[in-house]
Amino acid sequence: MENFDITDNLSFMKIEILETLRLVMDPELHINIIDLGLVYGVKIDEPNKQINIEMTLSSSYCPMGESILSAVKNCVESHYADYKANVELVWEPVWSYHSITDEGKRLLGI
Repeated sequence: MENFDITDNLSFMKIEILETLRLVMDPELHINIIDLGLVYGVKIDEPNKQINIEMTLSSSYCPMGESILSAVKNCVESHYADYKANVELVWEPVWSYHSITDEGKRLLGI
């Protein structure tokens, strides 16, 4: 998860993008991808108007993986119309239940 860096003039926008991604729900668990800990980072390429999202899935066999990735891209591009979104799926670090936020655990009843 991103931290706010006062020296980075795009830091507020990165945090705003992460909050926007709370709209993307895991279709099986009905919990947003931020609280599930699936999003690892956001990078903004301001000159090229590109937003890069680095994320993972809970499993490489996730049957809804393509749907989630498409939802992330659509969510970002609909909220930031001047930008193109690139979603990079990564498997390192490996996702685990420890990645879930306290709110996500509460919603899951853990």
